[in-house]
Amino acid sequence: MKRKLFPHLLLGLATLLLILYAAAAEAASTRWISIGPDGGDARSFASSPADPNHLYLGTTNSWIYQSTDGGATWTRLAELGNVDDLVVDHLLVDESDPKTLFAGVWGMNEIGGGLYISHDGGLTWTSNPDMEGHSIRSLAQAPSDPKILVAGAISGVYRSDDGGEHWTQISPKGSGEIHKVESIAIDPTDPRIIYAGTWHLPWKTTDGGVTWHNITQGLIDDSDVFSIIIDPKFPSTLFLSACSGIYKSETGGDQFRKIQGIPSTARRTRVLAQDPVNRNIVYAGTTEGLYKTLDAGANWTRMTGPDVIINDIHVDPRDPQRVVMATDRGGVLASNNGGANFISSNRGFSQRQVATLVWDTKRPDTMYAGVVNDKSYGGMFVTEDGGTTWMQRSQGLEGRDVFSLAQTDDGAIYAGTSHGLFRWSGSEWVPDNRVVNEKEKTVYVWEHHKKVQKTVKEGAKESVIDAQINDLSLTGPVWFIATADGVYRSVNHGETWTGPVLDETHYRFVDAQGDVVFAARREDLRLSQDGGTTWNPVALPAKLTSVRALTTTPSGVLWVGGREGAFYSEDKGQTWNSIPLPISDIDNIDYDPGMGKVVITSSNSNLVFVINNDNKGWKWWDAGWKVRMVRSVNGRLVGASLYDGVVVEPRADGGNVVAEQAER
Repeated sequence: MKRKLFPHLLLGLATLLLILYAAAAEAASTRWISIGPDGGDARSFASSPADPNHLYLGTTNSWIYQSTDGGATWTRLAELGNVDDLVVDHLLVDESDPKTLFAGVWGMNEIGGGLYISHDGGLTWTSNPDMEGHSIRSLAQAPSDPKILVAGAISGVYRSDDGGEHWTQISPKGSGEIHKVESIAIDPTDPRIIYAGTWHLPWKTTDGGVTWHNITQGLIDDSDVFSIIIDPKFPSTLFLSACSGIYKSETGGDQFRKIQGIPSTARRTRVLAQDPVNRNIVYAGTTEGLYKTLDAGANWTRMTGPDVIINDIHVDPRDPQRVVMATDRGGVLASNNGGANFISSNRGFSQRQVATLVWDTKRPDTMYAGVVNDKSYGGMFVTEDGGTTWMQRSQGLEGRDVFSLAQTDDGAIYAGTSHGLFRWSGSEWVPDNRVVNEKEKTVYVWEHHKKVQKTVKEGAKESVIDAQINDLSLTGPVWFIATADGVYRSVNHGETWTGPVLDETHYRFVDAQGDVVFAARREDLRLSQDGGTTWNPVALPAKLTSVRALTTTPSGVLWVGGREGAFYSEDKGQTWNSIPLPISDIDNIDYDPGMGKVVITSSNSNLVFVINNDNKGWKWWDAGWKVRMVRSVNGRLVGASLYDGVVVEPRADGGNVVAEQAER
């Protein structure tokens, strides 16, 4: 999907709405539009033999992107299959037909996968019947005969002699050795010579798979072989990367020797890439940075910091100084000087796992997005122009995930993280985690000639909150936070906290409307009617086995959700009613003050439901993405997606409303 740029930007959300209107006009569907923040997990590259500037990029959630400017900018190209957990680990562009592409994939949460083929430059894809269900971990095309392709899968090695249309297994079926094939390499002059790297040492065939022999000489036993590259001019020279390091053979794999120079802490070398012009230059992408050799492996230099986890490397065949890397968390990194330095190159590529969103009520063009699983590359992202551009603003978080966000009545922004509560100071995030609990003791005093027992305050015991903060309720005079260690309470706007006032572990939700406060763990629900001083248990709906979502409305309606659906109570949990939504597995319910309605989502569905709190009538939207939560901004819906960043409803006069229940 293309993004149009407008020379004169309107203020605030008007900018975002115009951009979304243009994008929606170009799109042929009502799928909400992913607008960033850029970055996330990038998995694999492929380049077009007809145009080296045309790159393809595989991800960990079924999507393929493309770039027509050498990786400077990216656009979404296609989504494979009907699930969102396919790891696109290997991409190939047919050397004889640049319009034909191959994608080898495997399932993130199961052993399945397969081979997808496109004949129109990646716009549409079909699954190959012979390879359906196979977890494909490697894919190669014979340099001397493009009709021959070889795939490595969990179940073994497969070969096609007709350009990928039909496949046969060429490794022994049911083999306990030649399986779990992570890497494949085909001799550049003889396609019968194939190397297969497994999770336990490599294998070689010289007769197209009729016979195989194990390669062990010079290799440390039990080495997972991640990558094999063959010198195109001298096929007897091979480089092999494994969990135990990098190896080189000059005898066609008969004998390997371990290359020194890469420290043991970076042993997991996931990918090797050879300079297409100077074969002595080899790049090694490891789980702790990029290494480079200028002398065919005699000496190595680390080119990046140790925090870079590299999945793939592409060296431009026309300009070998141009090196791009697919990385975990950091997305695409690009260098124009042979790896001397790298910059982020993720414009248009958004694979962030956004856990929470909040729009700044004081500055309506500003939105904060909390990200998880990206460590130093994630944390907090902010847009100040309605979603056109994003900035990482994680100073002070030190790699913490952000699970919850809230804005206070005076405009302060708070972030609940994997370790504590933080407040944005204007330049960095500062902790607001100080716990002060007054100690009490029993004493006896004489009053009116009688000995009287009294409880007196003896001083204060201080500590800090270092648990995961799952939910925030920061309005009114009394604030609450739900943490993995319990629920804490503050009467001085977060300067100090007391508690935990509910000290059981794993509290997920807390919501206050004046003195009425509800807090919940998965298995139970508590109510306070005196601002959190005392608490009483509340019975869950009879059909609900686990609380996965909770909110309250200003009118006092309590909503909970879980595997069995959504339920509401108008009498503080004494009685419950269900609402007949066509989905279950509810894991987010929020009251949206902009609409004055309740919004319900499920991570197992693309549907978004908006409930009229008065008569319980509802409308629903198909967002086209699985979203964690949805907010409204001036009447438009904005979602935090599981894998694809922030997504926004396209501009349409009700056109994206696919169904509506008559309000009762």
